[in-house]
Amino acid sequence: MSTSLQENSPFLLKPTGKDYLWGGNRLNEDYNKKIDLSPLAETWECSTHNDGPSYVVSGKYKGKTLKEVLKENKEYLGTHPYNDCGEIPILIKFIDAKKDLSVQVHPDDEYAKVYENGELGKTEMWYVLDAKTDSKLVCGFNCNVDKDIIKKAVDDGKLEKYLHKVKVKKDDVFYIEAGTVHAIGEGALIAEIQENSNLTYRLYDYNRKDKNGNLRQLHVDKALNVLNFNRQDTIKQKMRLHKYKKGYSSELLYRCKYFEVHKEKINTYDDIKYYFKTDINSFHVLLCLEGNGKIEYDKELLNISKGDCVFVPANSKKLEITGKIDLLNVNC
Repeated sequence: MSTSLQENSPFLLKPTGKDYLWGGNRLNEDYNKKIDLSPLAETWECSTHNDGPSYVVSGKYKGKTLKEVLKENKEYLGTHPYNDCGEIPILIKFIDAKKDLSVQVHPDDEYAKVYENGELGKTEMWYVLDAKTDSKLVCGFNCNVDKDIIKKAVDDGKLEKYLHKVKVKKDDVFYIEAGTVHAIGEGALIAEIQENSNLTYRLYDYNRKDKNGNLRQLHVDKALNVLNFNRQDTIKQKMRLHKYKKGYSSELLYRCKYFEVHKEKINTYDDIKYYFKTDINSFHVLLCLEGNGKIEYDKELLNISKGDCVFVPANSKKLEITGKIDLLNVNC
């Protein structure tokens, strides 16, 4: 892939919203999404997926989809091998689980390529933004099982007794590898970073009906083909690598072959400045979790606040970020 020597400007994104029946209203109430959906279960903040594109709302590309912009400017993705596909290889969401999500599993890349028309599989990471005191997540099985055991448990409505459930709290991190049975539980508010895929195989959905009164579709046969049936070990939050400067701190939340995620706290004041610039290797996505601030470059200005998502192309201009802001900084 050829790269341009021209330094590139960042831009704000607007998400597509999803009104899945388990969602709440916090993304509108707390994150100022202004999306006319109720419930508002998910917002696809940075996405080139056809099922939920994000749109550019600042700069010269205002009004275009992110997919259109990247098709015209492939150098924005960078030279990293995972970016050499003409589309952004990840998808970033906010998820508001007012009720339990379905118990589900995602295929890996190899299975999806063969059986899902060449699509990507779905490995993902969850960062817990908030949770009720009794909120739990499902992550794996609580004992070693096999296909026959799980098939019978699904048929008998007894799948839950095999699920490994974990209490969660704000600031927890969970890595959900493709093939892992999982579910986000009631009361959890999540930022999700995942492969650019919308493949989900539901195993169990509490016999819930959709808005038309129909039971939601299950995908039991496909799920059984991709599940990891091994017992999930006890999940412990890992020690994180922290870096500190005046007015700035960063901690590595997770790094895998698909993405790298840092949480950054910026608190600039007086003569303390924070500067940020991407190299030619990868784009970055800045997801604002708390606070308000400004991004300045070449006499241009982006105001950012809680809930905003900024795409910073590879080989960006030098950005001066000021204010009091908590960000997720995601790159490949």
